[in-house]
Amino acid sequence: MAENSTIEWVSFPAAEHPRKTILSTIFILGLALTLHLLYGPLYGIFTILILWLSLLPYYSQTTYLFDKDGIVIKKVFYTIRKNWSQYRSFYPDRNGVLLSPFPVPSRLENFRGLFIRFSNNRDEAIAFIESRLGTADENTTDG
Repeated sequence: MAENSTIEWVSFPAAEHPRKTILSTIFILGLALTLHLLYGPLYGIFTILILWLSLLPYYSQTTYLFDKDGIVIKKVFYTIRKNWSQYRSFYPDRNGVLLSPFPVPSRLENFRGLFIRFSNNRDEAIAFIESRLGTADENTTDG
C-alpha cells in the first residue's frame, strides 16, 4: 500500500440495506402497536424506545477515521479514539474487521476488541490495517 496518511468513511447500515431497514421498522412499529392495543400506550412507547435504542448502531451513521496514530470512531452520542499499539491482530469478514488486542485468537477478543464496519471500502481499510499491524496471515498461528 502506498503511504496513505489517513482514510475516512461513513457507515450507515440502514441506508445501505433498505429492505432490512423497512422490515425491521415495520416489525418495531407492529410490535409497538400490538402492545399499545393490548396493554396501553405506555407499553407501545416503551417498546419503540427500547427496540430503537438497541438498534441505534444500525439506524445511525458511524464515521471512521484511520490515521498514522490510530482510529477515531464518531457515533451519535460519543467519539472513541484508539491507538494502533492497542491491537495485535485482526480478523476481516464480509461486513467489517475485528481488531483484537490479543496476538492469538481468544474468547475475550469479542469483548476487548473493536469491530470496524466497512462501507464499500473493504480492500482499502484492510490494506491500511495491514500497513499498521501486518497481514492477516502473519496474525494466525496455524502451525
